[in-house]
Amino acid sequence: MSRLVAVSNRISLPRRGTAPGGLAVGLLAAMQARGGLWFGWDGETTKSAHEGPSVTRKGDIHFASTTLDESEYCDFYLGFCNSVLWPLFHYFIDDFRYSETQYEAFSQVNARFARELAPLLEPSDVIWVHDFHLIPLAQKLREAGVRQPCGFFLHIPFPNIEVLRVLPIFGDLLQSLLAYDVVGFQTKTDLDAFRGAVAHVWGQDLIARDGVIVFGGRTIVTEVFPIGVDVESIQREAIDSLSGDECKKMMAGLLGRRLMVGVDRLDYSKGLVQRFRAYERFLETHPENCNRVTFLQIAPLSRTDVRAYSEIRRSLEQTTGRINGRFADTDWTPIRYLNRNFPHDVLMGFLRCALVGIATPVRDGMNLVAKEFVAAQDPSDPGVLVLSNMAGAAHELNAAVLVNPYDTRGMAHAIQQAFTMSLSERRDRHQSMMTTLRQNCIHAWHSRFVEALDRSRESYDAVA
Repeated sequence: MSRLVAVSNRISLPRRGTAPGGLAVGLLAAMQARGGLWFGWDGETTKSAHEGPSVTRKGDIHFASTTLDESEYCDFYLGFCNSVLWPLFHYFIDDFRYSETQYEAFSQVNARFARELAPLLEPSDVIWVHDFHLIPLAQKLREAGVRQPCGFFLHIPFPNIEVLRVLPIFGDLLQSLLAYDVVGFQTKTDLDAFRGAVAHVWGQDLIARDGVIVFGGRTIVTEVFPIGVDVESIQREAIDSLSGDECKKMMAGLLGRRLMVGVDRLDYSKGLVQRFRAYERFLETHPENCNRVTFLQIAPLSRTDVRAYSEIRRSLEQTTGRINGRFADTDWTPIRYLNRNFPHDVLMGFLRCALVGIATPVRDGMNLVAKEFVAAQDPSDPGVLVLSNMAGAAHELNAAVLVNPYDTRGMAHAIQQAFTMSLSERRDRHQSMMTTLRQNCIHAWHSRFVEALDRSRESYDAVA
């Protein structure tokens, strides 16, 4: 069996104390199932010259971590990745700022990652690259002489060509994606957008009926691989966490009130301001819920060096203060808004305690919290998921209460619907979504993608 080499912008050593993001959860599952090498940035910035990657081992996984210097962190990470690609791919054109200097840093960091990774590779490896930070990596690896099969998975949305072509170098970006052997997306909408962009630049004839793209004498497989969750593990964590101090303390503070929970990284794509305003409308239009429900929003800080994130934090703090000041009573706070991390098992316990889970991003590649909420529920008395139709998860979890995150009145109505839904309907919706979660679990996700990479390895060997 070929060794799996996973590459991501950030490398994540498993540790207790914080909840890992969707990419880290998915990659750890893949690496634990197969073993291999995981290469990426360790999250540290340095002033000195790079000394090459540091390699450590944990079980069957080798972790090769590299650093960014301060200028790379500024121009590559904060600049091109988070001020150009992130807003553009999430359709936030007003927040998009293109800089040739930042694009050059983007290209150079990918080239350096390729140079550092190449000596660590073995001839039989298959390489799996993750997310928008590393779109050019396969192209840079090819330039460094690497010929092993290489796949790419995009965890965030892929924009329509009418949005993508705002980026001056969009053609170069597309061409670098065609250096991979397998390119995967979260949803059919993202896949169609990518194929449409390729057809816009090079013509529809490049794309075969089965979706395979023929470019430069090579074939590139393009498919949908929706990332999932480990259903059984989440259920165990959620049940065990109920007896822990954090869950007991949280439930005691509710004083019997019903709970709605949201868990999101603090990011303008998550629709948090819109969500808070919808909750305010819910209390206005259904005043019988005052002092009877509590909304717990957990939103750990992220990318605090990017101005847009400071602005969203300030806006949420102001909105929370206004709502609590308007509706709170001496023994009740309508919104509990926490900018802190919790261990993953504790979060799963919080989700299991909630009658309503709310995930309403204005644009999201998948949104694994929505899937985790469903998996964490007690099937005999499950909670209700209120889910944005702009999240990739909405393509699979159509038994959730789907909402438009920009529709304040509609979201307020959906929250009321969720709180008043009958037990039989809650059970039916939950059972339907659990069937989907088990079919598209985290193990199916990485197995399907790696199998596609292995098939490309077979085609390599056949040609040779």
